[in-house]
Amino acid sequence: MRIDRITLTHVRIPLGEPFRISNGEVAEKDGIVCAVEAGGLTGFGESSPMAGSFYSADTPDSCWQQLTTSLAPALRGRAFATLDEASAWIDGQPGSNFAKVGLETALWDIEAQRQNLPLHRLLGATRDHAESGLAVGLYDSTEQLLSTIARYLPDGYKRVKIKICPGHDVDLVQAVRARFGDIPLMTDANASYTLAHRDIYKKLDEYGLKMYEQPLPGEALADSAILQSELQTPICLDESLETFADLERAAELKSFKIANIKIQRVGGFRNALRLYNRCRELGLSIWIGTMPELGIGQAQGAAMSTLAACDYPTDVEASSRWFRDDIIEPFLVVRDGNIELPQTPGLGYRIDESKLQRYQVARQVIDK
Repeated sequence: MRIDRITLTHVRIPLGEPFRISNGEVAEKDGIVCAVEAGGLTGFGESSPMAGSFYSADTPDSCWQQLTTSLAPALRGRAFATLDEASAWIDGQPGSNFAKVGLETALWDIEAQRQNLPLHRLLGATRDHAESGLAVGLYDSTEQLLSTIARYLPDGYKRVKIKICPGHDVDLVQAVRARFGDIPLMTDANASYTLAHRDIYKKLDEYGLKMYEQPLPGEALADSAILQSELQTPICLDESLETFADLERAAELKSFKIANIKIQRVGGFRNALRLYNRCRELGLSIWIGTMPELGIGQAQGAAMSTLAACDYPTDVEASSRWFRDDIIEPFLVVRDGNIELPQTPGLGYRIDESKLQRYQVARQVIDK
């Protein structure tokens, strides 16, 4: 595999509704499309941090800077004997995981095409569909939250996740239970609570939730272990699991029972699979999360969600759930709560060049 050319396109697509969590809100979705050419094949990846740096320190602008000035120029022209060697090289470069992932996952697309395999088969999956869960953000009123859930439940989503934050938690869960009964339900706090809020989570224990996603700050693993020891409902870690070392420490402390692995956050498929396999060894439950990304990143998440030990639905939803438009053809669709995976080699979705041009913010070609 010799890298001949890399084209980077920063796109921005309006959301159908603002995406609001405890730490902030966005109304548009930025993504950096990484098209990598090698051996006559083109693979696509996506660098897709949240705008505004409220989810992480990485932003679309910081990732664009890293990709255009260092990562892509250093990768162009290099030759690798294996995909693992190439992924390891990218992982070892200076820079953020949110920037590296666009290049690393594009190489997996190339390798899947070279082996004439759908991407999910190259990853080791045996299933051809991913179970999808509905994720619902914070709203100005409880009725807006309930209306959004009611609008999408007919698509058969396998579970519902609602965002919570201090002051908006038990009341929201009560309202959802009152309106929709015993649906599979979980909460996501995006690290907005502290151990001082433990009584809120003990109260939430009464509502039969599937999990509490990231109640405490990412670094608060010892506090998370204390909280988990006092609760019946399993804690799921998300923001806490940026590296393999984070996973090992959290497991040693017994900070959680469920892992949300995000391909973007950990820097690509190689690292995501390392975390996945270690979670299996440790007997931890696993599911695959999303930022959400645009179509390329979403399709990658759906592909990884078909792995055997992913025993909770993914956050990957239909393209039309969040975005007014998308850059892939066809769009991702959820039917009866499932996303059917394409059987064509590679990612399995066509990248619409006209959409890239329509939503382009910036573009750079690295070919020398």
